[in-house]
Amino acid sequence: MSKRRSPSLTRTITLLVTVTVLSTATLAGFFSYLQSNHQLEEVFDAELAQSTRIVQGLVRHLNLTQSLQALTQTLSETLKLPERIDEEGEEGDEILPGGAGHRYEKKIAFQIWSSGGELLLSTHLRGQRFDPTPGYRWVEQQGYSWRTYNLQDPVTGLWIQTAQREDVRGELSRQLAMGNTLPLLMVLPLLGIAIAIAIHWGFIPLRRLEAPVRDMAPQAIHPLDDQVAPKEVRGLVLAINGLLQRLDEALERERRFSADAAHELRTPLAALRLNLEKVCDDNPGQYDGLIQAVDRMSHLVDQMLLLSRVDSGLDFNPDHHNLSDILVQCIADVAPLALKKGIEPEYEDDTRQATILCNTALISTMVRSILANAIQYSPSDTIVTTQLKATGEGYRITICDQGAGIPAEARERAAGRFVRLDQRQGSGAGLGLAIARRIAELHGGSLALTDRDDGQPGLCVQLLLPASSGH
Repeated sequence: MSKRRSPSLTRTITLLVTVTVLSTATLAGFFSYLQSNHQLEEVFDAELAQSTRIVQGLVRHLNLTQSLQALTQTLSETLKLPERIDEEGEEGDEILPGGAGHRYEKKIAFQIWSSGGELLLSTHLRGQRFDPTPGYRWVEQQGYSWRTYNLQDPVTGLWIQTAQREDVRGELSRQLAMGNTLPLLMVLPLLGIAIAIAIHWGFIPLRRLEAPVRDMAPQAIHPLDDQVAPKEVRGLVLAINGLLQRLDEALERERRFSADAAHELRTPLAALRLNLEKVCDDNPGQYDGLIQAVDRMSHLVDQMLLLSRVDSGLDFNPDHHNLSDILVQCIADVAPLALKKGIEPEYEDDTRQATILCNTALISTMVRSILANAIQYSPSDTIVTTQLKATGEGYRITICDQGAGIPAEARERAAGRFVRLDQRQGSGAGLGLAIARRIAELHGGSLALTDRDDGQPGLCVQLLLPASSGH
């Protein structure tokens, strides 16, 4: 069962903060819209009452000098809309050219009633019943809702009514309310981007702590600098430093134990072999199997010592060397073993100057170990080839034998420590490939087991080593 991958902390915080800010801003914009609408309705009602009082003052002034009939005629001519407004359609600019007026004037109406309920003047409203009730109310007329305000003049006794169509009030309210809300809505995406950038910038100190941990080698464990850590994670950094210290101490104890055990074993094994050789002088061939077992044990101890040094990295002091020279020397070192078994070593070099940054002793040990394995597991009268080629990533060493090979599914396991797939062949302890892989990794390279390119039986070990920069 696969483990569920934990979400990104940066993404989670960004999402939560963005959603919170957007939700808050949306609610604030919504309530701002409602509040703006309410305030504008109050302004329109005040404007309606003010218009009614202006008409009231006009009526009271004209009533002093004119009869009721003349008063009606004067008010009708005064409040009548210009013909151009009536002729213009609903489309186009609201303000007419030449100062002719405004189209919204058609959405504002006036009515004057006598104290007895007789309609003396009406603009745009027809058929409305007289309602002698002062104040505001809504009426349905001519397919529209009208907001009206009634006022009775105490001097003349006339009822004056001013009305506004609901659509003009709603349109103006929406425009003004949206004018207050839209800037807030438009800035929200920019606010979201700013939040993401700010959170990303805020996590930079944590990413700075990541690099030392990611690049830390087991042989060079060191504590993190808690002074550069944010206050919120300083306790975590101190806990990690404690863990790193305990881990370093445990690895050091393990390295010391392996080295000390191997050193302590070498002396008694050497003494045992000397005693066996003395016994064999009197009884030749009687203890050959026991001597071979002691030799195998001594070889295992030497490999354990080498693996301990390689794992610790204490002997890794690289310098620039010619890889071709190293390979030629390694082949010469194993040539007696190959000739004893009737195996012919071959070497192909396609490079001119294969310079790498390496530890010569470790590279030689790695190549000799692989060559020795190839010779050990190859039949007599076969060929072991060593090729050196330049690649885009560095240099590739390919060592191929003509033995039984290793099945593809078992190759990764074969490169593990203390793994021998065939106990009947060879006298090793299963550490050769593991040591070779560790040396390659220590030099920034890799080791892989592949089939031969020519289709013949056998196994190829490919070593990829980076080229030396500047050479």
